[in-house]
This record gives sequence, C-alpha cells and structure tokens, in this order.
Amino acid sequence: MPVLVLLRHGESLWNRLNLFTGWVDVPLSERGIQEALRAGELLRRWRFDVIFTSELVRAIQTAMLAMAESERVPVILHNGKMGEWGRIHGEDGKGFIPVIKSWRLNERYYGELQGWNKDRAREVFGEEQVHLWRRSYDIAPPGGESLKDTAERTIPFFKGRLLAALEEGKNVLVSAHGNSLRSMVMYIEGLTKEEILRLNIPTGVPLVYDYINGKLVRRGYLTERGYEKDLGL
Repeated sequence: MPVLVLLRHGESLWNRLNLFTGWVDVPLSERGIQEALRAGELLRRWRFDVIFTSELVRAIQTAMLAMAESERVPVILHNGKMGEWGRIHGEDGKGFIPVIKSWRLNERYYGELQGWNKDRAREVFGEEQVHLWRRSYDIAPPGGESLKDTAERTIPFFKGRLLAALEEGKNVLVSAHGNSLRSMVMYIEGLTKEEILRLNIPTGVPLVYDYINGKLVRRGYLTERGYEKDLGL
C-alpha cells in the first residue's frame, strides 16, 4: 500500500526573526536543522521511491537532512547540463531516491510583505488588515498570492505528478511549506474555506496518508508517541 508523507520544512532563519518570508530563499536555523533530523529519525526505516520538494533551500535542506540516515541516497534531478552530466550510470548507482524540485510547491508568495517583521506590519497596516492578508482564503497581500492563488498552482501539480507516482505504487515524500501543504491537505480532505483557515501544519512533523483504492486516507502526524490525528496547533 503506497504512502504519502507531507513534511513542512524546519524553522528558517527568517521564521526565527518573525519575518514574512514567502519566496525569499533563506536557510534553516539551528532549530530547523534539528527538526529535520528528528523527522528523519522517525522516517529512517521508511523506503521512499521519490521525493518532491519546492525550489527553496529550506525545503530542500529539510528533505536532505531527513534522509541523511536512509539506506538509499537522495539525489536531486536537474535539467540542462546539470541533468546531462549528473546522470547516474553503473550498477552501483541504483540505490538512490530521485528528488524532483518544482516552483509549484513553493511557499505562498507574500509580495510586498516579504522582509517585513510581522509585528511591525501590524503597527503600520493595522492588526485586522494583516490578519486578513495572512488568514483569509482569497484576499492577497499587496502584490502577492492568497491561499486560493497558491492552490491554483499546487493542486494541478499534486493531481499530475504526485498522484501518478502513488498510482504506480510508489511511496512519496513531499518537503514543502506551510501554505503549499495546507492547500494540498484542503484538496485531499475536502476541507471548506473556513476549515482550512484553522489548520496549521507544524514544522518538522511528518503527516502520513495511506493511498487505498485511489483515495488518500489520513493516518496522522508521526511522532515519538506514534500517530496522532491532530497536534492541537
């Protein structure tokens, strides 16, 4: 039975500074590194056949660190000359996990809010306005994306690449971001616009689904205590 594991990247340096990050490409903090390694410890005996990540370094770092103790080596697949010259040959190169990057899995684009401290933004624009930009389903920040906009690029990719891999019987790991993953959970579980606004996916905790008879069924968040349906965040 194939499984789908969704993993939100660990804390980034800008998460730690309480800044709107969006598509700004910043790495993990020390805490984020530890979160990724802890997720890897939980997943160390799992056999993944393919890994999908966004094109942002914090998601790529999380996937690579989580797979650091895997028996199979994660290898990023590139296009162009990198793809041509990075091709694997020989019998010894079969034990790898292909890692496929896509901008469609990137975090929600926060436009002109990117780089703003969230508390400072509330002082300048008002708490209610910032709350609408952050938590409403279809109201976008200036020059940025709403969650609805984010879903319009993530869901076609999900239905195309990810579901195709699951249909082939592959175990899939997705390392991405709070909002790109929320949009996928909304689609998988059929959540309403109101329900998705209350969903927060914690950093570094694998969310596991079983693929049964063409449907994804939530197993829960994988923790040291076992599976938990909801972490109450």
